[in-house]
Amino acid sequence: MANGPTRPRDSILMKAYLLGAVVIVVPIALSYGLDPANVLPRLLDIEVKGADQIQIFRAMMFLYLGACVFWGAAAFKPDWQRAAVVWAVIFSLSLALGRIVSLVVDGPASRLLDVYLGVEIAAGLLGLLIRDYERRRALKR
Repeated sequence: MANGPTRPRDSILMKAYLLGAVVIVVPIALSYGLDPANVLPRLLDIEVKGADQIQIFRAMMFLYLGACVFWGAAAFKPDWQRAAVVWAVIFSLSLALGRIVSLVVDGPASRLLDVYLGVEIAAGLLGLLIRDYERRRALKR
C-alpha cells in the first residue's frame, strides 16, 4: 500500500530564522509608524509633515507587521516554513536592492540605513543558505 505525501518536518533552523526576522523587523516597523513625526526625524534625516506622509509610514508599518505575523505563525507550522523563509528572503533582498539603487542614484544616506542594508543582505543570504540546507537534508531522507 502506497503512503500518501509526506509532510514537511519541523525545521529548527527555519523556525529560528523566522523568529529572528520577527524580532528584528517589528521594532523597525514600529519606528516607522507609531509616531513617525517624532521618531523619524530623530533616527533619520526625515521631516514628516502632514497626514499624507504619516499615512504612508503607517501603511509601511502594517506591511512590515503583516509580514511578521506570517513569519511568526509559519515558524510553528512546518507546512509553511519553507514559503515563509522564501518570503523573508525576497523581503530582505528587495529592500537591499532598493537601498543599493538609491546609493547609486542618490548617494549615501545615514549610517543607520547603511546598517539596515548590511542586515538585509545578511538576512537574505542566510535565508538562502538555510533553505538550501533544509532542501538537501530533505533529499537525503
